[in-house]
Formats: sequence, structure tokens, C-alpha cells
Amino acid sequence: QLRIDWPCSSGSSALPDAISALKQALGRSPCAAVCEQVPGAAALPKDVICKVHLKSFVEQQGLVGYDPNLDVLLVTEGKLRSLAELQQAVLQCTVSNPVALPASRFRDLIFFCQGQCCSIVHVVSCEEEFQQQQLDLLWRILDPGAHTALQKHLVCGPVKVTNPSSPIGADQYFQLRKRQMYEASVMKYGELAQDEAWTEVIDTLTVAAIRFEMLSTAHRSQITLDLEDSSISTKGTKSGAFVMYNCARLATLFDTYQRAVERGTYPSLPPASDLNFSCLREEGEWLLLFNYLLPFPEVLQQAAQLPSSSKGIRITANTETVCKFLIQLSMDFSSYYNRVHILGEPFPHLFDQMFARLRLLGAVRDMFHSALATLHLPPLSQI
Repeated sequence: QLRIDWPCSSGSSALPDAISALKQALGRSPCAAVCEQVPGAAALPKDVICKVHLKSFVEQQGLVGYDPNLDVLLVTEGKLRSLAELQQAVLQCTVSNPVALPASRFRDLIFFCQGQCCSIVHVVSCEEEFQQQQLDLLWRILDPGAHTALQKHLVCGPVKVTNPSSPIGADQYFQLRKRQMYEASVMKYGELAQDEAWTEVIDTLTVAAIRFEMLSTAHRSQITLDLEDSSISTKGTKSGAFVMYNCARLATLFDTYQRAVERGTYPSLPPASDLNFSCLREEGEWLLLFNYLLPFPEVLQQAAQLPSSSKGIRITANTETVCKFLIQLSMDFSSYYNRVHILGEPFPHLFDQMFARLRLLGAVRDMFHSALATLHLPPLSQI
């Protein structure tokens, strides 16, 4: 529903062979030892295969950033299956096409191809960081290839819900936000037609609202969701729906202009090199240029840097940088667009200014699309 496709290797016919190979590697590893039942101690789980000394491995390899409480890991069939899935996922990763694949049935991994090997980013909740570090180290021990040396961890803070009447899962959360988005749209636009076009618009707005709600907060911090919060509406200037609305306004502007050109009302837009940009004298126009268009590459660089070469195992992804940039851009663009009439009367002496403004807003539209693409959000062409 959030339009995220996670290819899964769990059904691979190669998994049994991969698990068998991992068991053989366990038998050869100097870090592994047979588990012996200690008299008086709690019985070991039946599916325990052996134990692995993680702490001594970390010390021998000089690894930095791992939890100091990591010591002995009881290796089970489930852990080997998860590890085999990771191996199969890496084998699917091609050099030319980085892909996102699941670490196991309860963790996510992102793979970034570098040369002939992968950088592996474990995206994991703070509650499961310890267990994922165990899996990381077990992988290094049993499969000491080049790719296992490039593992990093991106840790996400908890997601809390204020005053929940009952436990809420991802599906209920999505449906709740979708209903709220529909009701907010009815309030703004009147009763909506029950056709596929409106369903698609509401779904896209809901996805945008949820992504901005989640990604506007630094991933290390706690997110608190207020399920009754009206800021999810189309009116809130802090929401993803507001960003999508302004993106659609730009699409409508250029669609209106193109139809006018086809009717012969306006001439076609000349090349940028032929325009007189000194016609742009509005403060809002310079604001769009200097606060958004020029620094946009730097914003993307800040948001996308995953320093795999840094010491330690933790990395940071600044998704909130793009979200805040888009929200502020939408506010300033909306203020300018509400104040300035772009498509004026079809008089030749007004065309220079109109063309310059259209070129400027064309660049703003492209910037909207590029920024939304980093969040995997399609731009809306109309609302």
C-alpha cells in the first residue's frame, strides 16, 4: 500500500543448500563450539546447533562500534535460515542495478553496489539492533567474503501512538489515514466521484502524508503519531498532502498554458537563451532561485550520503532534510503563486515576463519531481 516492493528470497530453491553450507562452515569455524547442558541450568532450546563466541571474534578482527555486551550466540536453525536469505539476496544484487531486499522475514536490508561487491545497510529498529549485530557478526564468521566486511547499521527510533484505544498495525494505520484524507478532501472539494481517478489521488495523498509523517523526523529519534491529528488534512502546510497539492498546481499551470498555445492564444515557450530574465523583479522569484533552485544539489547530497568508509558500524540517512526542504518550498511557492498572476493577458508586450516566469517555474516543477523521487513519490498531475 505504501508502494514499496520487497523482493523475497525465502522461496528460493537454493536455500536448503545454502543452509547446509552454513552448517558445514560452522563445523570448521574456530569460533564455534558444541553446546553442553549445564546441570541445574535451564534446558537449551531444541533447535540450538552450537554456540559461537562473538566477543573474541570482534577482538581478534579489531572491529569497532559493536555492542560491548555481545558475547556468546546460540546458533539456531532460524538464524541460519535468515543468514542464508541474506546470502541469496546479495547474489541477486547486480553491479549496475542496486536493489532493496529483505534481510529476513523481520528485518530489512538495502544493498548498494560498489564495484564487484555490495555495501550492506541493515535498517533496523532500536529494539532489534542487538540481535541484528549478532546476525552481522555470524555472517562475517561463516562467510568471510568481501561483501560481509562492508556491513553498516542504520538504526531507527521507536514509533509511539498517543492514546491508542487498541493496538494498531500498519494496515489499520494506513486505512485510518486514508479515511482521514478522503474526509479532508471532501471538505475541501465537495463530494468526490467514486471513480478510479479519485481513488488513485487519495491513495497517493495518503502515501505522501504517511511518508512525510515518518521521514520528517530524524530516523534515530522517536516518532509520536497522533491518530486524531488534523494536520493530516489537505489544508495543513506541514504535510505531504500540501506538498503534493502544490506540485499538482504547477502541473495544472503548464497544462493550461499548453492548451492555450494549441488554441493560438499564446506563442510557444522560447528557449531559455532567448529570454530576458531581467523581467523577474518579484522578491518571491529571487527567493525561489536563491533559497531553493541553487542549493538543491547540496540538499540532495546531505540527504543521501551514507559514509560506508567511516569508522564504526552506524550510519545516518537524513531523510528529514528533503522533507523539510519540500515543505518550505511549497509554502514559499504557494505564497508567490497566490500573489502573482503567471498567465496574463495575451498581449505581446507582456510575453517576455510571462515566458521568464514560466521558465523559472518549470525549473521549480522539475525540482519538485526530483525531490519527490528521492522519497519514491510520484508527482500528481492534478487534484
